[in-house]
Amino acid sequence: MLVRHGTVVAEGWWPPHSATEPHKLWSLSKSFTSTAVGLAIDDGLLSVGARVLDFLSEDAPLHPCDNLRAMRIHDLLTMSTGQRKEDIGDLKWDSDGNLTRTILAAPVPHKPGSRFAYNSAATYLLSAIVQKLTGKTVRDYLQPRLFTPLGMGKPHWDACPRGISLGGIGLNLRTEDIAKFGLLCLRRGLWHGNPLVPASWIDTATSLQIGTGNNPRSDWAQGYGYQFWRCRHDIYRGDGAFGQYFIVIPGHDAVVAITGGVKDMIGMQAILNLVWKWILPAFADKPLPPGSRADSNALSLPVGGMAGTGSK
Repeated sequence: MLVRHGTVVAEGWWPPHSATEPHKLWSLSKSFTSTAVGLAIDDGLLSVGARVLDFLSEDAPLHPCDNLRAMRIHDLLTMSTGQRKEDIGDLKWDSDGNLTRTILAAPVPHKPGSRFAYNSAATYLLSAIVQKLTGKTVRDYLQPRLFTPLGMGKPHWDACPRGISLGGIGLNLRTEDIAKFGLLCLRRGLWHGNPLVPASWIDTATSLQIGTGNNPRSDWAQGYGYQFWRCRHDIYRGDGAFGQYFIVIPGHDAVVAITGGVKDMIGMQAILNLVWKWILPAFADKPLPPGSRADSNALSLPVGGMAGTGSK
């Protein structure tokens, strides 16, 4: 789905998938958890400089190391907890144990804030903190503030056995819902003139907060905000495994929403490359000629045609 100047200008789904089908967003969920944190900050419940153990001390190790004591909300938001991917990358999300305690027990060999190490565990901790402060899951906290005003219904968000929304994964939305959220970000938190999210939070969350590499051809090496990725061409996005995207293009007042089923990171980069190759150059200052339209009638897939996700 392509939205420009607040209007859907092109859309299409490959049968058997449809516009009404909710999709697993995978790590695209993270940007929604970030928004919940921004709202909690605006409500005066916490700050990005607050220490993680100020909220989760009951689940901390008996003798937490200095680096764990120093870990801040900012470090969770920027995936710079000081933990190593190999120590937190294979957590059992369906475990009936205390996942918060498991995450906090992982070694913290590096100074928090010093290096980027992508992990969904950090986002889960943000979800746990929001729930502790508000008494609501991230899903329920966002329901009247975001999901209902944007017309997203009551979406499903997977939770751990303790009832905490997974935060980093697990949210299910339609393609149109993803586009709406991207448009909300493009409008800096405004929806039909109503401020749903503080503009200052959108600006901060989508700006560069930490470096992620130095490959000029990779959209995973352009930096990271607060659970949002930076892209080439001064663009930002949310993204999830197998090709779930909202891509916000401020310079052209546009949003691209994509739900995909590619198999690996090579395929995910290929999708972004196609956006940069075909969509960016197609933007113009003048309207399209009368009668111009995108023909989606020929889109089709054999059943199970894009393997890898169970949800495309």
